[in-house]
Amino acid sequence: MAHYTGPRARINRRLGAVIFENVGATRAMERKPSPPGMALRARKLSTYGEAMREKQKIKYYYGLGERQLRKLFQQAKRRTGNTGENLLLLCESRLDSVVRLAGFTRTRSQARQGVSHGHFLVNGRRTDVASYQVRVGDVMHVKRRQNLSDLYRGYLENADSQAADWLTVDASLQEIIVSRLPAKEDITLPVDVGMVVELLSR
Repeated sequence: MAHYTGPRARINRRLGAVIFENVGATRAMERKPSPPGMALRARKLSTYGEAMREKQKIKYYYGLGERQLRKLFQQAKRRTGNTGENLLLLCESRLDSVVRLAGFTRTRSQARQGVSHGHFLVNGRRTDVASYQVRVGDVMHVKRRQNLSDLYRGYLENADSQAADWLTVDASLQEIIVSRLPAKEDITLPVDVGMVVELLSR
């Protein structure tokens, strides 16, 4: 799941949401919003089936494996507040997610690849762990290499949206600063996280 390389448009259609952001997948979703397969009468999902679908949204969206998701869930349970919200906020605070939300890449897959290849420094240190949890005051910037600077400059110049409110981006320095941690209002993934919490609590 963490390294899914299959047809992404099918996943978007099956889950009924834009999980993968690449152009082909989103256009296919617009043309065929119905689930993939033969056009048979849709069967109503069971409660368990609905919960599994919501869990898959989180796993595909953030590129998580089952073990990674359960590890984050355990961390979320230990924190004060709503466990479901905590889970999504932990996912959103991953380094690869931050790179995507800052506009340095077009998709989360590209962000994860860039991080794993060591393209980004965190507080001056090379960090190639996509699951690294950022903290307030963390400073990330692209490694000072001409080919990488050119690559990410192109992404930033053609970014299709503004950076997340909780991040401060300096495009000229190719730098990201975590101004604050994300809040519930910053989550854009359409998911019923309560069902996921119930499923993972079994």
